[in-house]
Amino acid sequence: QVQLVESGGGLVQPGGSLRLSCAASGRFFSINAMGWYRQAPGKQRELVGGGGTNYADSVKGRFTISRDNAKNTVYLQMNSLKPEDTAVYYCNADLVLTPTSSSTRRYWGQGTQVTVSS
Repeated sequence: QVQLVESGGGLVQPGGSLRLSCAASGRFFSINAMGWYRQAPGKQRELVGGGGTNYADSVKGRFTISRDNAKNTVYLQMNSLKPEDTAVYYCNADLVLTPTSSSTRRYWGQGTQVTVSS
């Protein structure tokens, strides 16, 4: 069974920083890509960034995604946070489940709340 476990959310003041982590565990062969989405109250889930250097325009220059392949972990460093960044943040991973798999399967984390408020 595959799990994605996120951590690092919380309450931060405007202009502050947070770093989210997402670790993949369980039975899979390899990770093809990892990324982050977010969903604010009353809004649809939107892409934050992933698959290399693709970032939403709203977070470019403030957020950075990095990976530690040895730990099967993706990070989201968020700087200069704004109230409009308040949302539940979800990580995802496109996994190759077996050595003979011809495609990937996408898994999601449970979400972690980020609240930016004074």
